Amino acid sequence: MEKIISYPITALYYFCFGLTLCIFHPIQWLCLNLFGYQAHKKSVDYLNFFLVCCTHILGTTYTIKNRELIPKGAPVILVSNHQSMYDIPPIIWFLRRIHPKFISKKELGKGIPSVSYNLKHGGSVLIDRKDPRQSLPEIKKMAKYIEKHNRSVVIFPEGTRSKTGTPKKFSETGLKILYNNAPSAYILPVTINNSWKLVKWGVFPMGLGNRLTYTIHQPLKVSDYSFEEILEKTEKVVVSEIKM
Repeated sequence: MEKIISYPITALYYFCFGLTLCIFHPIQWLCLNLFGYQAHKKSVDYLNFFLVCCTHILGTTYTIKNRELIPKGAPVILVSNHQSMYDIPPIIWFLRRIHPKFISKKELGKGIPSVSYNLKHGGSVLIDRKDPRQSLPEIKKMAKYIEKHNRSVVIFPEGTRSKTGTPKKFSETGLKILYNNAPSAYILPVTINNSWKLVKWGVFPMGLGNRLTYTIHQPLKVSDYSFEEILEKTEKVVVSEIKM
């Protein structure tokens, strides 16, 4: 019954979602080209506020736990499990104070209103996952960017989304480059629950009435641990809070 009901509700959701992307694309352009980074960043914040609001049409609600643990005045490497593309707008909106940037596949850098523009011009980096010679220097550049500006980068070490919520083994390559090139940063482990349920039937129709939970864990200062310790502690705490 839920699936049948979801068809018209999903159609309404996608209409609102697409309209939001189209409206904010020129707003982003104007903000960046007329007023600079801070204005563009504000437009991206509110783009993602409205994208989060669109998911309320599906009955989606959000809980963000332990925001008081987020370090202040320091670069942050946010390390999380990855369940769907719907992981991302709540991170940008609810954690907007730390200016989250993303390491994204290059395919997302074109053809998607608002999203592609932000990825290309908002401080994130686009990588070719099949070409380490291109991707590794870009990740290093990102590390130096957050180190210089006290901003944050989001990395999903599983590498790809988990379609059932079951965690995948963390890959160390990207995280290790960030660790080595942002020595004053904090690792911020985050566990995401239930976003996979939005796409449990694929992109159409969508799941209804899900509560997405983002649990922020105790930050780990990069300079206090070896990379091996950081990786082990981060993966252990992120995975420990995933609810199946």
